[in-house]
Amino acid sequence: MKKILLSLFVVALSTNINAQVKTPAPSPSSKLEQKVGLSDVSVEYSRPGMRGRTIFGDLVPYGKLWRTGANANTKVTFSDNVTIDGKELKKGTYALYTKPGKTSWEVIFYADSNNWGTPQKWDDKKAALTTTAKVVPMPMKIESFTITIDDLTNNSGVLGMLWENVYVGVKFNTPTDKGVEASIAKVMQGPSAGDYFSSAVYYLQEGKDINKARTWINKAIDMTKDQPRFWYLRQQSLILAKAGDKKGAIKAAKASLAGAEKRGNADYIKMNKDFLAKMK
Repeated sequence: MKKILLSLFVVALSTNINAQVKTPAPSPSSKLEQKVGLSDVSVEYSRPGMRGRTIFGDLVPYGKLWRTGANANTKVTFSDNVTIDGKELKKGTYALYTKPGKTSWEVIFYADSNNWGTPQKWDDKKAALTTTAKVVPMPMKIESFTITIDDLTNNSGVLGMLWENVYVGVKFNTPTDKGVEASIAKVMQGPSAGDYFSSAVYYLQEGKDINKARTWINKAIDMTKDQPRFWYLRQQSLILAKAGDKKGAIKAAKASLAGAEKRGNADYIKMNKDFLAKMK
């Protein structure tokens, strides 16, 4: 009997030790991943809430170093070198620290990203890049601290920080054009129809040499003439129009329209009809 009672006591004790109450984290963790041009950008951070508190100038004092979130320092990772405010920031992972102010924030990318909060001892040599960003008042309250990567182009993005009634954005530029040019130069040693097509479309979108774009799209069309692709022909019509070849653009658009109608693609049917109407 004693052995049975002892066994039951041990089981009960073990159960109490292993049992844990699960509750929501007051500042839940978050990870943001975004492709900007050809570069990968990610942010790892914790998101504190307002919970009825005054944030800037109170909970987060003006002019004081802030971890820009909660718990461990916020981490920002760039897969390529980027440019911020005319200064280069090497690829890698950085702690994101800020010094909020009423009208602007000082934003610091710190090379040591393994701190719980702010560093115990600040090292200026580890401040890889420092910039200033203006405060933009928000028309509504933002309950949870939020980081965004918005205003995307092929060559840039904006790292945004929102909380309470404040927005601060830091624009960064990526080396997309350099990467694309290198890729084009390499692939053009033995390009496929898809390579010619992608290169031509990029040159069209970025306002680069339209004659090169025309040469490449024509090659792509020629290489696929046995099985015409209406989406290739659509881009050819746009490129030829920009190059001043109205007759060729109309011919390409009509061929694209015929292919789209055959495949039942409503989007391309409308785009080609709208294009042909404008070309009259």
